Amino acid sequence: MDKCLPLDQWLGGTRRDDHLVAFEGETGLTQARLRCDVQRLYAELCSQPGERWALCFDSSYRFTVALLAALHAGKTPVLPGHCREAQLREQHALFHGVVTDRPLRLNCPVINPDTPISSINALPPIPAGAGVVLFTSGSTGRPTEVFKSVTALDQESAWLADLWGRELSGCRVVASVSHQHMYGLTFRIMLPMALGLACDASLIQFPEQLAAHATHPLLFISSPAFLKRLDTRLPAPSCRMTISAAGKLDDDIARRAGEWLGVPVSEIYGTTETSVLAWRKHLSSGQPWHPFPEVQFVAEAEGWSVRSPLVEEGECQLDDRLAFNEQGTFSLLGRRDRIVKIEEKRVSLSEIERRLLTLPEIKDAAVITLSRGGRTVPGAVVVLHLPHEPLVKLKTQWRVSLSQWLEPVAIPRYWRIVESIPLNSQSKRAWTQLQELFDETP
Repeated sequence: MDKCLPLDQWLGGTRRDDHLVAFEGETGLTQARLRCDVQRLYAELCSQPGERWALCFDSSYRFTVALLAALHAGKTPVLPGHCREAQLREQHALFHGVVTDRPLRLNCPVINPDTPISSINALPPIPAGAGVVLFTSGSTGRPTEVFKSVTALDQESAWLADLWGRELSGCRVVASVSHQHMYGLTFRIMLPMALGLACDASLIQFPEQLAAHATHPLLFISSPAFLKRLDTRLPAPSCRMTISAAGKLDDDIARRAGEWLGVPVSEIYGTTETSVLAWRKHLSSGQPWHPFPEVQFVAEAEGWSVRSPLVEEGECQLDDRLAFNEQGTFSLLGRRDRIVKIEEKRVSLSEIERRLLTLPEIKDAAVITLSRGGRTVPGAVVVLHLPHEPLVKLKTQWRVSLSQWLEPVAIPRYWRIVESIPLNSQSKRAWTQLQELFDETP
């Protein structure tokens, strides 16, 4: 198998031109074509004064072109995690321009890489210290900016190549997760490009699309939400490895998916801030997590922190509770509380959610903070077991019940009832969509 190439060598590697890149859905795509497309966009970006450029693409090929062109041009790629025009308008302070193949109307420069550009310039090396800006999922409703250096991204790919590279040789990569988040960036872009694996440029959105892949051995990058929806009545694809991350994967779902796909599901534990931390394979129920050798977990009074060369600051506190065994592996015991300040009081959003779930009418709940009249207040999005009385009557009942456990400032002031809590493509709660439910105050 070829060696794991760092990002700066993707366009100048020693592999055959038709070996490094073969994005399905794109015709005549070779390394030479990729280099040419990057050079054209690089020339356009060099003519623009802004440093930070948001990348908004559905196609992983076009995204890769924009990523490489921006880095070689000394720009900082910003991954907003979506392509929604209205939200990009709200986030205009985060970037100087946008690179996209969508017809977006924004108050900043918008470059479409599909527009013919005549200039083709030689590419300089990627500057030292270059990196990518991503955002956390924002569990309190306020996403946080995270910088990932190219060095850290390359090192993460090397760790994964050491673990699974030989097993993945010759695989075609398909994914049901977006490249616009950390998990998808790592496994749908960085690792395949570093190993020279062929990729599918389009997202797998339905089980039928996955079942149609029968001619090549697959590396399937997925999530618990998608694996839960698999239709095992369909013919199974030719799958050599399945990787899941970005949410809790229940043993029953892993077993069912593994039986249909013909391989046990491998799972990655990590966050946007930390990158990959540990892995496990669902060979049986309750499999422990194996830390990557370079990762050190540190016990603290109120939880755990992690030290890793992939963390920009060197150390990061975890929101999960861990239980280590004598072998050095561990189990996940659930999330720590999400603490916010409301009227100078420390309020746990997780505790509010737990109390909501004790109410007989409520099946699921998500709590966020809202800004109303210069004040911060809790808002609750709930799923009901069955249709009940009008919301006004239910809210009165719930507030009375919650007052037994919660301080007045912690009782939700605003409510929304939905059929299910919205999730993003990473199987995490879509906090932005939850916020949008409260855009019009009743």
